[in-house]
Amino acid sequence: MAAAFVRGLAGFGMAILLVPVLGLAVPPREAVVVANWLGLLIGLVGLKTIIGQSERSAFTISALAVLATPLGVWLLAVTDPALARLLIALIALGSFVLVLLPKRPAHHLPGVAETGATGLVSGVLTGFAGMPGPPVVPYYLRRAIPPGLARASMMTIFLATSLAGVVSALVLRVATWRGPLLGAALFPAVLLGNWLGHKAFGRIGETAWRSFTGAVLGLAAAAALWRLLQT
Repeated sequence: MAAAFVRGLAGFGMAILLVPVLGLAVPPREAVVVANWLGLLIGLVGLKTIIGQSERSAFTISALAVLATPLGVWLLAVTDPALARLLIALIALGSFVLVLLPKRPAHHLPGVAETGATGLVSGVLTGFAGMPGPPVVPYYLRRAIPPGLARASMMTIFLATSLAGVVSALVLRVATWRGPLLGAALFPAVLLGNWLGHKAFGRIGETAWRSFTGAVLGLAAAAALWRLLQT
């Protein structure tokens, strides 16, 4: 519920918060698949609205991420579970560091290379860690664009990557029957948390919004690393 609240408020963060902790209770590859199922289900909520409010770059990034997702799924399948847990925790930490980088100049417009790299890396991380956010979040949050535009664009990308993650896991036989069942069991809490986050969005200023999302990502990454070291 807490992870979905952050998603509803910030437009990102659900997988980054959920996967490291869920990966300590179930195998990492199963945690990633469950996160993708939940991302797909919650992404369908308000689909028409978020697509209509997204920047054009979101569709380019989504297409490239979908193409790169199977590579990430394959890497997850051949990686030792202990190493996968460590890498997933480090990815969560890295996303926090990237968000803290200085904002781009007001006139900055990402080029083809930056947009393409964002899409490809996002796809690989979707398949491997269920976390398309680390490259996508700084792509939008470091630019001087309205929070609503950034939030809708990120949600559009994460819907596409969740779908790609689920399909790739099924085709490559990484997913099991427990994935959709666990996703369905968690979905009511995710739906409620996302609704509460959506209600909160727009009631806080841009500075508070950016500070909140950065703080949550930092705490989640620190908690994931600390719990990892205890296992």
